Amino acid sequence: MKYDVVAIGEYLIDFTPYGVSEAGQPLFERNPGGAPVNVAVAVAKLGGRSGFIGKVGADPFGAYLREALVEQGVSDSGLVVSDEAHTTMAFVQLDGRGERSFHFARQPGADLLLREEELNKAMLDEARICHFGSISMTAEPAYSATVAAVQRAREHGALISYDPNWRESLWPDVEVGKKTIAAGLALADIVKVSEEELRFLTGEQQLEPAARGLAERHAITLLLVTAGGEGAYYLLDGKWGHVESFAVRTVDTTGAGDGFFGAFLG
Repeated sequence: MKYDVVAIGEYLIDFTPYGVSEAGQPLFERNPGGAPVNVAVAVAKLGGRSGFIGKVGADPFGAYLREALVEQGVSDSGLVVSDEAHTTMAFVQLDGRGERSFHFARQPGADLLLREEELNKAMLDEARICHFGSISMTAEPAYSATVAAVQRAREHGALISYDPNWRESLWPDVEVGKKTIAAGLALADIVKVSEEELRFLTGEQQLEPAARGLAERHAITLLLVTAGGEGAYYLLDGKWGHVESFAVRTVDTTGAGDGFFGAFLG
């Protein structure tokens, strides 16, 4: 296969906190963002071959994102430019523990306007793994494009990896979000969720029974559960296991799960 991982989904500008101005106003720094593309970058940084399929605006932010993608060694052959909407933006806020919350400028953003006919089918046909998340499934036409991409990749022998990546503010209501996430789970071989997402999706507080229930319900081959400083858990072939994390000083958790998943897939 030409690509170890081809990721499809949102590619956006993350505005992350960067101190305060002389006038005491909060400052923000622009950074490339989007969970699927973060996974693709992690794969490339570790020596793998990755590509990305998505849509940005015909604006300076979109041009910046393409440059950033190429600089990180990820193929931009699947990146499409929209003249209908601006590049999607997310404003990140951090609490005292480095945990983040997101507010999006996406009504719509260019990422939501990716259409099935714009997919780079050659990339999908040459992928060992096709990776996607739920954020590109929040509205049409990106929903249908995402599903079509995953189905085509599977038809050509790819494994499918999925990150539900729950962001409540992007959904019209919680139940619609849960239903759509379930549709994504049904398409996947490998799934990564945080411990909070696992409890949210199952209503079960204990991780192991929650994981077993989710995997059985959606026929998930391998389920990974990230638990921050507690490391990660996995469920494979009925075996529940745990891997310790490294001790680090937490500064900002943005993209931490994506880096974990990209390293695993790569």
